[in-house]
Amino acid sequence: MFSKSCEYGIKATLHIAHQSQQSKYVSLKEIAKAINSPEAFTAKILQQLTHSKIIISTRGAAGGFKINENSLEKIKLSHIVNAIDGDDIYKGCGLGLNVCNEAKPCPVHHKFKVVRESLKTMLETTSIKELSNGLNDGLTFLKR
Repeated sequence: MFSKSCEYGIKATLHIAHQSQQSKYVSLKEIAKAINSPEAFTAKILQQLTHSKIIISTRGAAGGFKINENSLEKIKLSHIVNAIDGDDIYKGCGLGLNVCNEAKPCPVHHKFKVVRESLKTMLETTSIKELSNGLNDGLTFLKR
């Protein structure tokens, strides 16, 4: 469903949010280890998230990555998906055909359209704070 970059981007953002709620900056090394991702790959993803103003990057010994507490409710999963994968997830054909639309639908077009619309709603209404609260409460996990 999501690209590997997007999966890591969501996990990284959630890890940063979890640490930010404890007023901590998180290093690249810590993030890569927490989400089980190669550091160089994680760095590129964090760069995209910083450029999109989803996370904040601070240089220096006490620096790292953080999300402002008041932004946690405003940042939705859709922001991360759009920053990394764009909006193709809302448009793509369920069978991967190049041409698939209302006028020329693939066999699963109408059923997949419902799934895409539900996914879009979920991504646009789910905040990072909501998901981070599950981590804080020990009800959800990023790594087993």
